Amino acid sequence: MCAVSLDSADLAASRLREVAARVSELRRRGVQPHLTTVLVGAHPASEAYLARKHADCEAVGIASEAMVLDAGTGQADLLALIARLNADPARHGLLVQLPLPDHLDSDAIVAAVDPAKDVDGFHPVNLGRLLWGSDGVLPCTPAGILDLLLARQVPLAGRKVVILGRGSIVGRPLAMLLSRKGIDADVCLLHSRSGDLSAVASADVVISAVGIPDFVTAEMIRPGAAVVGVGISHVGGQMVSDIADDVAAKAGFVTPRHGSLGAMTRAHLLLNLVAATEAAARKGH
Repeated sequence: MCAVSLDSADLAASRLREVAARVSELRRRGVQPHLTTVLVGAHPASEAYLARKHADCEAVGIASEAMVLDAGTGQADLLALIARLNADPARHGLLVQLPLPDHLDSDAIVAAVDPAKDVDGFHPVNLGRLLWGSDGVLPCTPAGILDLLLARQVPLAGRKVVILGRGSIVGRPLAMLLSRKGIDADVCLLHSRSGDLSAVASADVVISAVGIPDFVTAEMIRPGAAVVGVGISHVGGQMVSDIADDVAAKAGFVTPRHGSLGAMTRAHLLLNLVAATEAAARKGH
């Protein structure tokens, strides 16, 4: 068996073309979409990821500003900055890059962002809408994963999906998203410390977001399963997936080892940004 590759590069490029078309229409109407990112302190991985986000913005006609703050920036100063950015009608999307330095309260910072400008989809209001099943901003990585699975025609309705990793950025919101009405997957949420991982062996879809190199191996999955590696580790200067090399010989679908889901995450970030701009334009902001 040779697994179908769940490489998302072409799909992400298609989503960016959609973004560019919607940006062009907004600009024709005199509205310039704008993304602001805030990074506190030096963090090479975050800096590299933000650089790709801003490059994507430039490619599709979105204006953007990268704000880099001193690592010692205090909670009050950061909250004051967020309040100013929230109040600026020319800024349609606001992203505070995580992780933040340990002295900052990340939950309070995320909650301070205007839910209408929360392009990450991390705000409690937006996560609540996801849980409720109502329309709202979806977290970018879970939305990108669902988009990829649907585009590659991986069956989900009534299928057993095991998600490894219970984090608030991927695992938990993804479980809510895949179990929503209209998608109707049977979702089992596990994590790296779960004492019993036997559910993986019977899963139709396995999604790993634990960030442990080669965590999912071929012996753990059933033949023909779809296997998605979200977690990426850096070992010896190289990116290493949660999904071991031998999985591709047994799975029906599998993501590449190089971690192409980043492109889908960034594409959905910009889809969220454009939607926020369109909503603000309708309100006359």
